[in-house]
Amino acid sequence: MSVNQQDLLSISPNHKDYLYHKIKNKTARIGVIGLGYVGLPTAFEKAEEGYDVIGFDVSDLKVKQVNGGKNYINDIDDAKFNEITKARKKLSATTDFSKLNQVDVVLICVPTPIDEYKQPDLYFVRSATDSIAANLHPGMLVILESTTYPGTTEEIMMPLFAEKGYTAGKDLFVAYSPERIDPGNRKFGIKNTPKIVGGVTEHCTSLAAGFIGEVAYPVSSVKVAEMAKVYENTFRFINIAFANEMAVLGEKMDIDMWEVIEASGTKPYGFMKFFPGPGVGGHCIPVDPYYLTYKAKEMNQNTKLIELAGEINNNMSEVVVNRAMKALNEHGKAINGSKVVLLGAAYKKDIGDMRESPILPILDELANANAEIKVCDPFIHQVPINNNMHPTVNYSKKLLQNADLVIIGTDHTCFNYKEILEQSKIVLDTRNACKNIGEKYTNYIR
Repeated sequence: MSVNQQDLLSISPNHKDYLYHKIKNKTARIGVIGLGYVGLPTAFEKAEEGYDVIGFDVSDLKVKQVNGGKNYINDIDDAKFNEITKARKKLSATTDFSKLNQVDVVLICVPTPIDEYKQPDLYFVRSATDSIAANLHPGMLVILESTTYPGTTEEIMMPLFAEKGYTAGKDLFVAYSPERIDPGNRKFGIKNTPKIVGGVTEHCTSLAAGFIGEVAYPVSSVKVAEMAKVYENTFRFINIAFANEMAVLGEKMDIDMWEVIEASGTKPYGFMKFFPGPGVGGHCIPVDPYYLTYKAKEMNQNTKLIELAGEINNNMSEVVVNRAMKALNEHGKAINGSKVVLLGAAYKKDIGDMRESPILPILDELANANAEIKVCDPFIHQVPINNNMHPTVNYSKKLLQNADLVIIGTDHTCFNYKEILEQSKIVLDTRNACKNIGEKYTNYIR
């Protein structure tokens, strides 16, 4: 026997019970704002769970692709996506944000970039909140998933909802549950990665945790949830900086720091391996720490360690280019006019994501030094060099043979590293991709 809204509210006058009932029996309609690397997989997973899901985005192209059953995110199975959108019709998309008044649960999955001054840009969060506030109805659950600084949910979102006469924990439920999506990770995804959740009130937390399901990890407050997200990525940011600094020192001392780190990693406690590279990239690690420094400055606190780590990581592009110049000089060539092939432009292997890729500033610096650059990345069709888009090239032996220098920028597993070493004049490996074979070749540098 079904229970309609009026019957349930006559039993319990609060909206929490009714919304919990709809979430439990999958009759709640879900809205996801932002259909990018986080939003689309989230919308897809909720649709697979049995909910009816509406995706909201300002991009006509993304909306058209979703409604046409065309998947554009690598981590989603194309056939399953087509089934969910076309056959089962559990997921649709729209640019009409007034349709938010039709949903019961709203997930905000919009970008939170930093500007040129390393200041948080919350334009998309504010815009999404404005759209929700304009279409609020009693008994709605709103969950912010975008990375931000502690205080955003209560200081930016809640005042807009309060202006509409809503009270958190009574007729509106608001929580923060940061996304934990690692593009290209085949082991951990949305279904098996613990998900932190903190609500504005206890009712908000329990309702949001119930919606998230078994992977939910409730915390005592929304600020704890917000801090946890920036803390975990700042932790990685700082430790990568230490590995990068030691790699530069190791080169001066003729010590293989990759071997050092592997050796240190044999300790079964008290050590976690972080490896050096050409810098840090992606939508989280290069960005999140600056949300924390921004908030700290509001409270007249310095975050010297974070700022120093940023300086070290940002300097790695210069380190790579200087090593390229030195390698060419040792072979009697200047960087000016040299043919340089860069293998891989994505921020991590086996994906086509260039967000904050550490390879991009390397390309700019090589171009400024008048090198003739060709970029090969099977996952990417074009790359920006000094604000101009350039097409990538196909991998071939001839490409390697014609180059004065080959730089391994991203260690995609599809590259044949033995062939790269055999066919290239000089190989500069920024990822230790050739660790098992490189020492056999005199043209190999890392």
